[in-house]
Amino acid sequence: MLSIEKLVFSFGETPVLKEISLSLEKGQVLSVVGPNGSGKTTLIKCILQFYRPVGGSVWIENRNAAAMKRRELARYLGYVPQNIPSMLPMSVFDTVLMGRSPYLAWTPRDYDMERVSQVLQEMELSHLAFRDIDRISGGQAQKVLLARSLVQDTNYMLLDEPTSSLDLRHQLEILEIVTGLAETRKVGVLLAMHDLNLAARFSHRIVMLRNGEIFCSGKPREVMTPENISQVFGVDAAVQLDNGCLHIHPLKSSTNLRKLHHFREKEDSA
Repeated sequence: MLSIEKLVFSFGETPVLKEISLSLEKGQVLSVVGPNGSGKTTLIKCILQFYRPVGGSVWIENRNAAAMKRRELARYLGYVPQNIPSMLPMSVFDTVLMGRSPYLAWTPRDYDMERVSQVLQEMELSHLAFRDIDRISGGQAQKVLLARSLVQDTNYMLLDEPTSSLDLRHQLEILEIVTGLAETRKVGVLLAMHDLNLAARFSHRIVMLRNGEIFCSGKPREVMTPENISQVFGVDAAVQLDNGCLHIHPLKSSTNLRKLHHFREKEDSA
């Protein structure tokens, strides 16, 4: 189990995460949702130890992540960032091969090369293997980053807004691959998500953040309610169940609506 206990993080004097506690089991998909600035990306970077929390702890299978070296940590946690990190021109094959670095001494072994080829084939990227990564589409590049994480053969994967810049087909493709991994290989998956409909459809559990704190958590039907969405996102929404899937339909900005009512009340009293 991946367990976060009362995690606290600040940028200088500005608190960003306030006593966050959650857990992720193998085979489970957990989505973290919330408005911009609520702490989703910061939470992932604290779990990865890119940022050092000022309080609380991260435990990976009963081991304190803060006491683990980065190379060792990379054998437990795979990471898919929002964007392709800037790097020298590199082929798709070599980019994915970087995911094997936690296991390499000096040069890749035959097994490492075979593992990369296997994942490229599974992800239907073999035809792009020797093309530079900066010469492929955004959807293809996101699949390459996912492939790089897959070859790490970790028990847990953390994905930061994996669908934010993708068209509908690639959004569904990425999330179907990820949830398939959770189901077939028992990988624990943590997703930072903006899209509430996708989060509701593909997650076993959802954590909703507001201002760096957990506002609520639970199964999608428990979390995705009109009341919660209004309080956290400032949007009035209808939530419907259709063919076993939740659908969130934004109606209007409740914040702007309150401002409009206040303005009309002032006009009426003038």
